[in-house]
Amino acid sequence: TPAASDAAAGDNKEAASDGAEAPKQEDTEKEAEKEAENVADAAQEAVGDLSDANIAVFYYTYSDTYIASVRTALDAQLDSLGVTYQDYDSNSNQTTQNEQIDTAIQTGANLLIVNIVTSGSVDASQTIVDKASAAGIPVIFFNRAVEGDEDEGKVLGSYDKCAFVGTDAPEAGHMQGQMIGDYVVENFDTIDLNGDGKITYAMFMGQLGNVEAIYRTQYAVEDANKVLEAAGKPALEYFDSSNSDCYQVDQDGNWSAVAANTYMTTNLSQYNEGNGNMIELIICNNDGMAEGAISALNDKGYNLGDGTSTTIPVFGVDATDAAKQLIADGKMTGTIKQDAEGMANTIAQ
Repeated sequence: TPAASDAAAGDNKEAASDGAEAPKQEDTEKEAEKEAENVADAAQEAVGDLSDANIAVFYYTYSDTYIASVRTALDAQLDSLGVTYQDYDSNSNQTTQNEQIDTAIQTGANLLIVNIVTSGSVDASQTIVDKASAAGIPVIFFNRAVEGDEDEGKVLGSYDKCAFVGTDAPEAGHMQGQMIGDYVVENFDTIDLNGDGKITYAMFMGQLGNVEAIYRTQYAVEDANKVLEAAGKPALEYFDSSNSDCYQVDQDGNWSAVAANTYMTTNLSQYNEGNGNMIELIICNNDGMAEGAISALNDKGYNLGDGTSTTIPVFGVDATDAAKQLIADGKMTGTIKQDAEGMANTIAQ
């Protein structure tokens, strides 16, 4: 339920994981359907107040698979409300997004819905709030944090027509870590390809400074290690001892399959079974990067889903349709659902 300036939309849920019992999906889906119906009913009651709505929706990039799913769901919600709206692709450029917002306001937009490019930047988000405030129109941020924990309320509290819709940022990291830990404990000897009694992992981070990326990178490993420790197993070890960050980040901030594929292809040229140091586990901040990593593995004969090739466990976040298919095909191990429909429903509400 939205609060005055902050709303949690669509809890993260364990969507699928090979080798582990699935949660009660039917109950979860029924609850989601009921919530969606309630939102739709509430929206229908308010439609008279939206007759003059001219909404501008700004996406940090259309190329992000999860964001594409939010866009599809939100377009459907806005269509059902019968409002005028226009979508904008900021193409991962904050300057472009700012210019698009200026244009939208100048051409009559009276509500801004913003998936900010520069996540967690008070300066970037305050600039947008100031534009909305000057025009006297509301702004709803979504998905990408507008301020860090240390600046909580600084931006969102500066304007009474400002709101944020997102998930509990640490939750996906905690859930992914639990999933990974459980899977590794159950399959330790199979995963330990060189039999050295420890599991080496690669971590693909979506974006520096993004709070969700930060928490997923941190807790996926920390929480997995807690599970391993409780089971008497050694902690995960990052595959490249010279990388003190213990992650490889998409330098363009796009959480992209291309970035993960490039990194993984390079990694496998040095860290492989032939050298006795194969990467044995892959953790990704989102499913797009998981897809890229799997593609690189496929090129080397891994994760083919044919029942004979070696499968390196790969975990992601979002539960995109593509990821769920990879899991069904035996090429990917698990993902955490980030509820695109729930996010869109809450924005519409």
